[in-house]
Amino acid sequence: MNIGIAADHGGYALKQRLTEVLRDAGIALVDFGATELNPLDDYPRFVIPLARAVAAREVDRGIAICGSGVGACIAANKVAGVRACLIMDGFSAHQGVEDDDMNIICLGGNVVGFFLARELVTTFLSAEFKGDERFRRRLHEIDALEKGE
Repeated sequence: MNIGIAADHGGYALKQRLTEVLRDAGIALVDFGATELNPLDDYPRFVIPLARAVAAREVDRGIAICGSGVGACIAANKVAGVRACLIMDGFSAHQGVEDDDMNIICLGGNVVGFFLARELVTTFLSAEFKGDERFRRRLHEIDALEKGE
């Protein structure tokens, strides 16, 4: 699995720690930045390229981190084909993938600690979309909305 990861200053420290753990686990990562801590940077600069890569299937899934996770989630969901969710619990980390085909997990670097974030990301990455007819039907409705139908 090829995973993209992005964070602004609010998620930079968490991104660095998650990147190390994921690479040590043998997961291929594409880092969309930030590559250095800059308190004046903005999450769209990093999250939007990540979201575009997920939508284009250049990466399989994404991890987007800002201070609260909210801004990263809003920015990611502006890209058609992205299903990003702010996640703070294990159930949502797997259910979002299984039922809703979530493809970007959003985390708050100032909200979740490293150990919880690691657990949430591990759960997110190990979950698979169930593909039941009702779940596919819902995704088709969302696709139609994105296409203006």
